[in-house]
Amino acid sequence: MTLRFNYRAVSPHVYQAMVNLQKADSASSIDPVLRELIKIRVSQINGCSFCLDMHAKDLLKLGDYQDHILLLNVWREAPLYSGRERAALELAEAVTRISEQGVPEAVYKRVREHYDENEYMELILAVNTINSWNRIAISTGMFPGCFS
Repeated sequence: MTLRFNYRAVSPHVYQAMVNLQKADSASSIDPVLRELIKIRVSQINGCSFCLDMHAKDLLKLGDYQDHILLLNVWREAPLYSGRERAALELAEAVTRISEQGVPEAVYKRVREHYDENEYMELILAVNTINSWNRIAISTGMFPGCFS
């Protein structure tokens, strides 16, 4: 594993734009635990080891969520996730894989059973934010501990 370059140093304006996006995401009404679950699940799908490592550790700082992390890849079969969490995770997967089938109407309806329109948009923001971070990390060769 080799870091291609430190994008923060090379393009501080790009980094600042991402920080601003992250601030908007963090200011939303999404529960912090759910936000971390979304970040972890999206990072699993995208194969981003840097973000997966970071957000798993961030979730553990919020409490005893080890089982949530260990079973996240099979959340559909794990009974510990709430209906709200399941709906958000399903949306996160659909948006992350949007080129495959968009966001199917059935997914949208399940999400809307738990979230209003504003919350739906906040979920989309959370998913898009971590997808952007993943793409930066993967494209620049970031890996856990690369900035240590």
